[in-house]
Amino acid sequence: MTVNSTPLIEVRDISKYFGSVIALSGVSMTVQAGEVMCLLGDNGAGKSTLIKILAGVHRPSEGHYLVNGEEAHFNSPRDALDRGIATVYQDLAMIPLMSIARNFFLGSEPTRGRGIFRRFDARFADRMARDELAKMGIDIRNPSQPVGTLSGGERQSVAIARAVYFGAKVLILDEPTAALGVKQAGTVLRYVAQARSQGIGVIFITHNPHHAYAVGDRFTILKRGRTMGTFTRAELSRDEMVRMMSGADELDELSSELERLAQQDARIHEDALSVIEHQLAESLEKPEV
Repeated sequence: MTVNSTPLIEVRDISKYFGSVIALSGVSMTVQAGEVMCLLGDNGAGKSTLIKILAGVHRPSEGHYLVNGEEAHFNSPRDALDRGIATVYQDLAMIPLMSIARNFFLGSEPTRGRGIFRRFDARFADRMARDELAKMGIDIRNPSQPVGTLSGGERQSVAIARAVYFGAKVLILDEPTAALGVKQAGTVLRYVAQARSQGIGVIFITHNPHHAYAVGDRFTILKRGRTMGTFTRAELSRDEMVRMMSGADELDELSSELERLAQQDARIHEDALSVIEHQLAESLEKPEV
């Protein structure tokens, strides 16, 4: 991790309200160059809202958003992208039937010729897509093959390499391993580590503590729209991370309550059996007429 006095991005006491709903409250976080900041939390913790603020989709209701030490006010994701903040969402924004090279340059297609003879430069796109993916350690056989023929991990790697090629200084990955198997998830984690080695600040959003602990340098844990703290690997073990994310105290309380209810049900059942046995005994003791 590169130590720098000025973070690539920083949020200070960020809050976001949707009417009377408090999605985020007083969240603070920094991301340095060449580090992986893992943003963890269960469903509904506020992870998606925070990354949409970072990506320029939402504006914060309160707080400060700084990029390279300067206050930033984004009106759209394009504003964030122009400042070097790229977001890779779960759907990857790819078209399965189009080629790898076409998807790599989707929206920023290289062209050749002029006027009515201007056309997509397929040769340049194929060469650059192959070269940039090779830098990430990805060997593709044919950049003209449909991206839908790639595995989930390989498609994630194409999206990461695309963001790096177009100048991303901060790479926000939204649950990149959520729908992947063990082997494919390992592939994506390797590419995350390679992006870090290139000096890129990576925000890795996940609810899987095992994936986070494998590549993370620091960990910010969200719960119900609030930060429970930011920790380094030395300050937080994996078991402690799981406990903080899962709300272990609440689960312990729930377990105790369920145990009490089970004991209560057992007593009621025993009382009912006693009544039935008593009635049966009385009926047997009565003389037959």
